[in-house]
Amino acid sequence: MSTRPHGYARYRLDGCRCYTCAAARSRYDENRTKAITAGTWQPWTDAEPVRTHIRTLRDCGMGLRTIAAAAGVDRKRLQAVTVGRPERGTGPQEKVRPDLAAAVLAVEPTLENLAPSTLINPAGTRRRLQALVAMGWPQQHLAVRLGMTPNNYGAMVRAEHVLVRRALAVRDLYEQLWRADPLEHGATQAGVTRARRHAAANRWAPVGAWDDDTIDDPAAYPDWTGQCGTPQGYGAHTRLDIPQCEPCRAAYRTYRQELRAARAAA
Repeated sequence: MSTRPHGYARYRLDGCRCYTCAAARSRYDENRTKAITAGTWQPWTDAEPVRTHIRTLRDCGMGLRTIAAAAGVDRKRLQAVTVGRPERGTGPQEKVRPDLAAAVLAVEPTLENLAPSTLINPAGTRRRLQALVAMGWPQQHLAVRLGMTPNNYGAMVRAEHVLVRRALAVRDLYEQLWRADPLEHGATQAGVTRARRHAAANRWAPVGAWDDDTIDDPAAYPDWTGQCGTPQGYGAHTRLDIPQCEPCRAAYRTYRQELRAARAAA
């Protein structure tokens, strides 16, 4: 007996004529007729965009089984799209159902979708830990909360890549602590002071300088003043006694060039 769920597929492929399968076939025919009449019938779509997206997801560290689970489809359907079904003597599909295409194209390589052992860019992880230190959290406290030794913690923040499971743990810790007072959670005043001085000496951006949409982007810069990247940001750095960031220097240079050009034209 087939283990396929009762419905249209079992009616067509397994010949089941029970009430559930027959009703599913009837609904399919009715919807198909309505779509044809309305001119919206599109039973197939090009498989190449789906295949390209699957390759992109796999390059990010997602396996075919993980992609299938995230899309809510059977893994063999994705196998048919990518390499075909050798046991049936067929190559990669040229066409796929629109619902399959939509489901796969909606899958993104988020941390939750990646395997825990996948190596990723450490920018977001490093920035979150540095922001907590800038708040006054001693790094040894952060290491303990992450279940790490000081040596392992130090190696992680200096590494060129970080494990997904570590990135998720740091992200969760950041969400727990970014509004918490270290003094109320076991840190001493001396430890808080040392942490803040260390962060300032290394120009580590505080929590307020990062936005959730940019903190994981390796190309992003922190917004130290709330106006960074604008000519006003240059002056804000001076007033707040914060070393100038590159976006503010670039914006100020552009502003000066435009001002000189306007004066010359006048």
